[in-house]
Amino acid sequence: MNGRVGAGADGAGGRPRRTERLAADAAGVARAAALLRAGGLVAFPTETVYGLGALALEPLAVRAIYAAKGRPATNPLIVHVPGVADARALVAEWPVEAERLAARFWPGPLTLVLPRAASVPDEVTAGGSTVAVRAPGHPVAQALLAALGAPVAAPSANRSEHVSPTRAEHVLADLEGRIDAVVDGGPCAVGIESTVLWIAGGRPRVLRPGVVGRREIEEVIGPLDEPSSSSTPSSIPSSSPSPTSTATASEVVRPERSDATASRSRRAPSSSPLPSPGRSRGGHPGEAGAQEAGAGSGAGGTGGKAEGCG
Repeated sequence: MNGRVGAGADGAGGRPRRTERLAADAAGVARAAALLRAGGLVAFPTETVYGLGALALEPLAVRAIYAAKGRPATNPLIVHVPGVADARALVAEWPVEAERLAARFWPGPLTLVLPRAASVPDEVTAGGSTVAVRAPGHPVAQALLAALGAPVAAPSANRSEHVSPTRAEHVLADLEGRIDAVVDGGPCAVGIESTVLWIAGGRPRVLRPGVVGRREIEEVIGPLDEPSSSSTPSSIPSSSPSPTSTATASEVVRPERSDATASRSRRAPSSSPLPSPGRSRGGHPGEAGAQEAGAGSGAGGTGGKAEGCG
């Protein structure tokens, strides 16, 4: 990285610039990768919602995400990777459960929360002891990760507390002039958040229900912990908890808005000129009601809400 911080930081500080709208082709992906490599902010499609990406291992680039979104830096982010090898480089432990789940559901809408490696900056984890990782199942996201050759931290590409975007138009309506570019890959195919699963110690448990169902997960790794069990950390107040998750001191998970479905109805057939990166899970196409969320920072961390584009 050349030390430049992208338009997300400049725009948020009062110096708006034009946000490029890039085609989802080889040239557009190459341009997006170059902007990210220079420390910029680029929105890109995943199968869940559009994400706002920055180099995950560059603290200044990650800080620019929070500035562009107007999001408190106490909320962790999900890191997006091409696959298992890249995920393993970001975590201190890769248990057998992670190997089996990744083999079954990646690339796709399942986020795994694991103990973080020392290379992952505090800006990504909000100082917590865990990191949330997933391999997106969208060909444009996979092409961008391959072109970049580095992990990407990415919450949903919208202003904080706004509805998560499932089209490039939604991104531009919220972040025009605050980010460097958006790769227009058409509407997202799933449009609802990924499942977030804790496998960072003790019995695995779902922190946030999503596209991958609890029963599907249990078919792979056996029974999961119950949200109400004694192993769950004590609850703490949350200003806007998700109705589908339990807010706890180390794993508060919530959407950007609870009325996302009512606010914007989106139909999302898959659309992209790039070839598929391989097996992608089918989702629930149709009404999106897209919501931003992620995984908590983990036991022993600082708490907060992880935020990711799915």
